[in-house]
Amino acid sequence: MTGLIKSIQKRDPASPTFLEVVLAYNGFHAVVWHRFNNVLWGVGLKALARFFANIARILTGIEIHPEAKIGERLFIDHGTGVVIGQTAIIGDDVTIYHGVTLGGVGRTDQHGTKRHPTIEEGAMIGAGAQVLGDITIGKHAKVGSNSVVTTDIPDGATALGIPARVIGGDDKARGYGMPSRKEMDDLVTTLDCVMREMKHIRAELNMPVDAGCEEKASAKSE
Repeated sequence: MTGLIKSIQKRDPASPTFLEVVLAYNGFHAVVWHRFNNVLWGVGLKALARFFANIARILTGIEIHPEAKIGERLFIDHGTGVVIGQTAIIGDDVTIYHGVTLGGVGRTDQHGTKRHPTIEEGAMIGAGAQVLGDITIGKHAKVGSNSVVTTDIPDGATALGIPARVIGGDDKARGYGMPSRKEMDDLVTTLDCVMREMKHIRAELNMPVDAGCEEKASAKSE
């Protein structure tokens, strides 16, 4: 657990002390509970494991199924609302923010099958993201906040949106799984071109243009 605490100290911009992590980080508490519950599950004490997992959920606000496989140094930042399903697999040095679900797709014919995601080494899942089904988030990949992911994301990629699509490459220093400034600038440029094209089409068809939208666009360009 010392390695996990040091990893949290290194990865959290708040730079907590060793004692702060031990006493005040619900993500750390949830991982400690899971290590214990996973052992109980492995020796066949499944009902007891589920009971203690529920206690951990009440105390931390984080729900982790006892059978989920979690690697070393998982950092669950803020934590509240995180759900990690039964057949989820999480590699080493993964970062998960609050409100994330690693869940299934709700089909009733998946008993006894792997129905939850695999999150590979060093990946980052942004706040509120929903990663659903037996899919793989590649090594050092990033999922943007509030995205819904139902397909594989390659190593080092950044995925964003509903449904999530790959919009960029690797940037290990980028926080919260959000696009970079350059990617946002490129997106704004693309949207500006689309708006200009729409305006041209409306003019050719003699369709009225929304004055309010034009005023907003003019204000932004200024």
